[in-house]
Amino acid sequence: MVAHSVWIVGTSRSGKTTRLVEQFCRWLPGKNQVVESFYTKKSGREKSERTAKFLDLRQTEPGVLLLAANDDNRRVLGNIIVTKTLGKFPVRAKTPLGFFQDEVILFWPLLIQSLQLKAQFPVRLRPETEQELATKLWRSHLDEETLRRAGVNEYRLVRRILDLWQLAAYGGVPCEHIAQILTKGLDETAINLEPEFLASLLLDWRNWCLARGLLTYGLITELYSQHLLTNENYQQHLAKRYQAVLADDVDDYPGVARQLFEFLLDQGAVGAFSYNPDGAIRLGLGADPLHLEGLAERCQVEILTEPSPDSLGNSLAEQIVELVTEPLVILSLPEAVQSIQTTSRAQMLRQTAEVIVETIASGQAEPEEIAVIAPGLDAIARYTLIEILNKQNIQVEPLNDQRPLISSPVIRALLTILALVYPGLGRLVDRDAVAEMLVVLSKKQKAPENPSELSTHNLALSTEIDPVRAGLIADYCFEPHPELPNLLPVTVFERWDRIGYVASTAYNKILEWIEKQRSQQTQRLIPSPISLLYLAIQNFLCKDSNPPYEELAALRELLETAQHYWEINTRLQQTVPSLQSERSSAEATLTEFIQLLRRGTITANPYPLHRLGPARKAVTLATIFQYRSSRRYHRQHFWLDASSPLWAKGGAATLFGAPLFLQARLGMPWTAEDDKLAEEQRLQKILTDLLSRVSEKVYLCHSDLAVNGQEQLGPLLPLVNTSTPCN
Repeated sequence: MVAHSVWIVGTSRSGKTTRLVEQFCRWLPGKNQVVESFYTKKSGREKSERTAKFLDLRQTEPGVLLLAANDDNRRVLGNIIVTKTLGKFPVRAKTPLGFFQDEVILFWPLLIQSLQLKAQFPVRLRPETEQELATKLWRSHLDEETLRRAGVNEYRLVRRILDLWQLAAYGGVPCEHIAQILTKGLDETAINLEPEFLASLLLDWRNWCLARGLLTYGLITELYSQHLLTNENYQQHLAKRYQAVLADDVDDYPGVARQLFEFLLDQGAVGAFSYNPDGAIRLGLGADPLHLEGLAERCQVEILTEPSPDSLGNSLAEQIVELVTEPLVILSLPEAVQSIQTTSRAQMLRQTAEVIVETIASGQAEPEEIAVIAPGLDAIARYTLIEILNKQNIQVEPLNDQRPLISSPVIRALLTILALVYPGLGRLVDRDAVAEMLVVLSKKQKAPENPSELSTHNLALSTEIDPVRAGLIADYCFEPHPELPNLLPVTVFERWDRIGYVASTAYNKILEWIEKQRSQQTQRLIPSPISLLYLAIQNFLCKDSNPPYEELAALRELLETAQHYWEINTRLQQTVPSLQSERSSAEATLTEFIQLLRRGTITANPYPLHRLGPARKAVTLATIFQYRSSRRYHRQHFWLDASSPLWAKGGAATLFGAPLFLQARLGMPWTAEDDKLAEEQRLQKILTDLLSRVSEKVYLCHSDLAVNGQEQLGPLLPLVNTSTPCN
């Protein structure tokens, strides 16, 4: 009966997603003989009614659940389905966690009833807000002695503890059983804290969140898998809503996703699942590919044996993996693998950029056909590559560039405005911040002299207050004060004529605007600091100019973060009497908000992340994890820091205690031998996957010394030594 569900196995770019879409199209009216024959085996009116409902997918409620590993892939897969079906058949496209979240919120009344919770609408916590609130709740337990024994600072310890709950939820382990799992599997020297102590903190945090209707990713997953999916009322609704499920790249799904799939299959739904044995990108971050692979027993297995014909993986993957795992083997690599070898890392970065420039200039490849991939991208590497390539008019597109929001001058300027308008924030603003604010807020777009050259790409930004004049104004016109810092008229500067007419006029406009907002704030005419941010953006940043995409992304993330922060603050004021005194005032809330941003834990990645229109003609810059997650493909690869030991880590840190919550070894001790074997397997998957995503050439970019001056002897060093040096 389950033979009509399909389990599609294949390496990267072997056609798994295409086969998944083909399977969906076979289920459509006129093409779904498999589904029809499957349901005709059933008897009874209920079965025939369900068959008719499935065969007529042109209903308002989606009958097909479509899942993808991450949001970008979900969007791409959903668009493919819509294109193939001309948008006639409703499909619900989600990530696993996105689906869990939607279901928990939709069926929250059921959870209120079964868990006897307070009747209030749930609010999701962002990770940075979760970290802040958990730290406040646990601070009395995390004294200096506890931190000393743990061997990490307060921030990292809180993050580790929260990650343990999230991993347990992904693995289907109740919060009450975490102590037992840690006692069995955790080495005594790993964290040097009692498992019962860690579990008690998590239980307190879970109960605290439930009482206030606050949802974290860990709580969402736990509520869905352990309470909602086992609820008979919900099960009836779920079975009626979905008659088919398509899941792409299930090797990146959490273990609890199998519970959902098995329930749907048990209820008569059909499924199509794709699995990449060389994937498992999120292994160590919550994914359990081995547990999901068990679903293959309930499906008809299809193995795609023909990889993409233009992939280097066809001819090189086996040879390169052998060189890395058996360094003593004498092999020579073909011309398709070349190396850039230097002594220092600075030289390596410069030579890499020069080779890219030469490659594009000679017509060997276009910018969009080149990807620079590294195990980790620090600010120096990112700046060096972008600066050199941009000077040659070559654009660079960093994938999911997670730089702190506070690194943007525009964001810092807006926070300075908040500190100048609202009282009590004088200690958060200084002379340098004021000078930077004046420069940022006085920027104007300057159109070219020839109107025919007018476009969004060649509008140059000019500033009416340059950094030198801004510094002079801040020196003489900024009046520091802990409660009411003030900006004085430019005439208080004796030589104010040195400022110039243009800069003086621009400063006076900024000063008048700030004074106006202060007056309105005193009269309580500004609803919230979010409204002030909107006004500042409209008046200074978007009035006479169109900010670039990166700046818009930062502005949108700031507004989304502020809205979320004040929403949580409002909920806490309503439900937490003990916290009302310290969060009730705008001063305390604003101070905490600004300090949160300055800690650098929030990055500029607002939703949605994709650009409209054609893809940019730009060189892709990404870490290993980011590139593999994006499922992209390029003509040429440049592997930065090829001899770095971080290649064995996959470009992403494994969460603390992650192996303990995998179903195949639940609670089993994790030894040094296990860790070594896991790194070897991860490296083989990385190499096989990356080689499947490049068609023409791979450059191994190597420097003898790392940034810290240490010699680099990573696992890919044998490849560097046997490759052809790039001339």
